Amino acid sequence: MTHPPIISTVRALQAESDRLRAEGKRIALVPTMGALHEGHLSLVREARARADVVFLSIFVNPTQFNDPRDFDAYPATLERDLKRAAEHGVDVVFAPDVAEIYSEGAQTWVDVSDLSEPLCGASRPNHFRGVTTVVSKLFLAARPHVAVFGEKDFQQLVVIRRMQRDLGFGIEVVAAPIVRERDGVAMSSRNVRLRPEARKQARALVQALNAAEKALAAGQRDRDALLAQVEAILTAPSLARLDYAELRDPDSLEPAPERLRDPTLLAVAVDFGVEGGQAGESVRLIDNRVLVPPRKD
Repeated sequence: MTHPPIISTVRALQAESDRLRAEGKRIALVPTMGALHEGHLSLVREARARADVVFLSIFVNPTQFNDPRDFDAYPATLERDLKRAAEHGVDVVFAPDVAEIYSEGAQTWVDVSDLSEPLCGASRPNHFRGVTTVVSKLFLAARPHVAVFGEKDFQQLVVIRRMQRDLGFGIEVVAAPIVRERDGVAMSSRNVRLRPEARKQARALVQALNAAEKALAAGQRDRDALLAQVEAILTAPSLARLDYAELRDPDSLEPAPERLRDPTLLAVAVDFGVEGGQAGESVRLIDNRVLVPPRKD
């Protein structure tokens, strides 16, 4: 099976988008950093259902990594990615190099201020500045009608939707559900870096989400009590270091009230030590769930 056409420059992608738009085609964009797994492919399927043409970008964005080691270790599987893209009906792959996206001496950034500060933003300074800047560049290059993002990166989704509204790109930002492994662990390109014991312990994230959901259904409404239960589960694995476990409003990302009454985002992040790795080396996993308190009759 031949792979989709590969475009490597912004100008060429804009020209292709303009041509398709002139033909009345609806374009969907699926931004990725490659190392495609079933979670990414679910985004492609969602894009295919919403558009005539699907663009898939593959670009490992250096400006959203706080640790150079994390950037260097990010898996690069372009040939495999192209094959999977072809199998799932991607029409065009945009695979630029860093110099194409960031010109020499670049000084312009897109920063969604308040929404970028909590959760992942608290421990990863400027991470979301890198995300929103590169997504803006991808929007300008692809000129899509719709862009599809996964709910696993929930804060990213909220930030990008705010950016889209504020800057008026005129793009529909669509959320696709989290895709999970058989044991419940959220699919992530980072999972392949986990050694067997850490991969086993990673189940603690989904176990914590399940426990919180069960407690809420049983009548628990106390924010701090729920978080204490979640943190106990997340800190039990020997290789785990808790970054955060927080309950927040799913739209504003403001902290949840002491008593939960409305749908509430439970977001968690855990660093797992790499067995046999260098000192301080870890794999960071995130997960989330919007908890919905049962309505009283």
